[in-house]
Amino acid sequence: MSGTRPPPIAPPAVRDNVPVSETTEPNGWTHTYSGKVRDLYAPADGSTDRMLVVASDRVSAFDHVLEPGIPGKGELLTALSLWWFDQLSDIPNHLLPDHAQNADDTVRELIPTEFSGRAMLVIGLDMFPIECVVRGYLTGSGWKEYVASQSVCGIPLPSGLRNGDRLPEPLFTPAYKAPLGEHDENISFSRMIELIGEDDAVALKDLSLAIYDTASTIAEARGVILADTKFEFGRNPATGVITLADEVLTADSSRYWDAAAYAAGGSPEERMASFDKQIVRDWMAANWDQAEGSTPPALPQDIVEQTTARYRELLERLTSSPSQR
Repeated sequence: MSGTRPPPIAPPAVRDNVPVSETTEPNGWTHTYSGKVRDLYAPADGSTDRMLVVASDRVSAFDHVLEPGIPGKGELLTALSLWWFDQLSDIPNHLLPDHAQNADDTVRELIPTEFSGRAMLVIGLDMFPIECVVRGYLTGSGWKEYVASQSVCGIPLPSGLRNGDRLPEPLFTPAYKAPLGEHDENISFSRMIELIGEDDAVALKDLSLAIYDTASTIAEARGVILADTKFEFGRNPATGVITLADEVLTADSSRYWDAAAYAAGGSPEERMASFDKQIVRDWMAANWDQAEGSTPPALPQDIVEQTTARYRELLERLTSSPSQR
């Protein structure tokens, strides 16, 4: 899902595992596409100068949309994306001019009341079919691969690393964005070149690593570790410029850890005290066997409440200046 033109692979009003009837079509907008978390709208008059990306309260894990949603999640994710776009103002992004965290009245008036606080007005982009993943720490699927092969996405690493260790240098590990309903596929950089061409592949890699470096520095000044993240980019059809799109550096697209807990050491769980949806992932992994065709269980209320609290704490930590903490 991206904040851009509807992908050609998905017909209008299709959502993976979520009833189409849940979508809303406010005056002036037509629903065109939904991912697991975000919905995309186009102007009902057929104009192409803007799109509307709406963040829902849906939460996904293991390629499934779960029940219930996380109350307020859409607003929290949107606020954090807009804040990060402000911090990365030197990187071209998909927001309409003047659409920032503190948008002016003109922008606010263009966003339907139904979507207030959880929508972004964006320009349409020609998206690259690549998720640009940057890993600064050894964790998640990377840790599992390292245990098996002492590598991450085929990139050799030194021996003796532990779960949660900082990598010698951040790794760029792209993934191919599969059609809706299918699994994304980790790919090599050489395969990425085959898919989009060497010049664009190099540009996306360099941009991703540079953004990660800047964001990591900003987060660390606020007591938060950015362990890994993923970016999406498209090309502005009017200018040809590669442009940062979709959500950016949110708790859904990134792993964030508490820097003080990490420095204190202890077990992996204690070191990697997360501000993202790891709470949901861990509960699902412990309570669902993910058998083919099975339905994931409903999230218990305490897991929903813990996740909401962690999302909110991350936003508060990041958006407050270091001097205020």
